[in-house]
Amino acid sequence: MSTHIKFEPQARFSGNLLADLPLAGHSEEGFETILIQEGVRIERIISTGQVSYDGFWYDQPWPEWVLLVQGSAKIKFDDEANARALSPGDYLYIAPHHRHRVEFTQDSPATVWLAIHITGTTLG
Repeated sequence: MSTHIKFEPQARFSGNLLADLPLAGHSEEGFETILIQEGVRIERIISTGQVSYDGFWYDQPWPEWVLLVQGSAKIKFDDEANARALSPGDYLYIAPHHRHRVEFTQDSPATVWLAIHITGTTLG
């Protein structure tokens, strides 16, 4: 089961997505908002082995674009037979209401994602 840590949004004009990563086996997944602008929210997600709990599917009303920066992961879409394996540099566009779940995240080094949530659009 995945639990989440929410970091307070900060006005960041520069930084490093790989800075201040937790050690392997950290019990909670971390979410840090990097930037919020009208219609867009960019966040860093840090996973250390967390996965979606049994039976849970993300079903967001907005599109999301994710980039795997470090580590490895597997994302399963409900309309595909197999999970997609992701390596550093791989990205996905997730259309609104395209149900998906996290099947695997590498714990060491931590899996680092860059997620861009696009709100108020008709994309997808």
